[in-house]
Amino acid sequence: MDRLLLMQCFVRAVETGSFSAVARELGTGQPNVSRNIAALEQHLATRLLHRSTRKLTMTAEGERYYAEVRQVLDAIAEAESNARGEDKPGGVLKVSCPTSLGRTQLLPWVVKFLELHPEMEIDVQISDRFIDMVEDGVDLAIRIGTLKDSNLRARRIGASERVCVASTAYLQKNRAPTLPSDLAQHNCIAYTLFSSGTSWLFSVGEVAIKGSLKSNTLDGVHQAVIDGLGIGYGPLWMFEDAVRRGEVKLLLTDFSPQPVPIQIVYSAARLMPRRASVFMDFFAEAFKSQPSLNEGALQKLLASDEKGLIFTA
Repeated sequence: MDRLLLMQCFVRAVETGSFSAVARELGTGQPNVSRNIAALEQHLATRLLHRSTRKLTMTAEGERYYAEVRQVLDAIAEAESNARGEDKPGGVLKVSCPTSLGRTQLLPWVVKFLELHPEMEIDVQISDRFIDMVEDGVDLAIRIGTLKDSNLRARRIGASERVCVASTAYLQKNRAPTLPSDLAQHNCIAYTLFSSGTSWLFSVGEVAIKGSLKSNTLDGVHQAVIDGLGIGYGPLWMFEDAVRRGEVKLLLTDFSPQPVPIQIVYSAARLMPRRASVFMDFFAEAFKSQPSLNEGALQKLLASDEKGLIFTA
């Protein structure tokens, strides 16, 4: 019995959710994968997976076994790499990142990172949908907000300060809000993936908003604000350039909420490969060098109010 092969079949079945996908990876047939996992369960005298026509789910014993075996396989891969003398980080690193943050902050630094680490390949998955890192085979995910999943670990690399904004064109036609409650009288552009739904958080609490446009990407909100459709709400780093150009004004800055962390998260069940650790080190420094990605950015911007960044009636 090739115990290592059985473990690999089980781990990849969990991570892909499909015996067929594992069979394609290993260049074998799906019945062989099924038999391998059945043999592993027989060897352990316990069921690891519940099988149905629609999906695979782990048993409680399977969850414990997966966490331990995943670390074993990672350790074997690391040991083999060290034995070959591969002291330089290499291989494919799959990274997930929200759309706007990935487009404006992550991708511009990837070229520099790959110049420093030419043996690596970066597979960047840019999407605003919440992903299951195990199911999607993602090594690292950059996320904005507090960590809720106890199966993940996080490294903070920045902070996102949220602002309320509107274009100068919109404010020429509409009276600017002076209190968060005044937003009820405005056309507000909603980002549908905010955990608070159609409410915006301020220092005084959440305020319900309504409007004629909703978007499931922050890029959509940004463009609608620039086009003068209504008032938007989002991270400072997304609007800062337009604010500095005078196209957009900051609103309700006396009621700004607390910043939320920008973090790189990874599975607590996996051994951290060197390519992942060098990626985190690099982007921690890269984000640290960007004022808009750190706490205090809004106050610094307001202090340099040479162009009237805040709307005044």
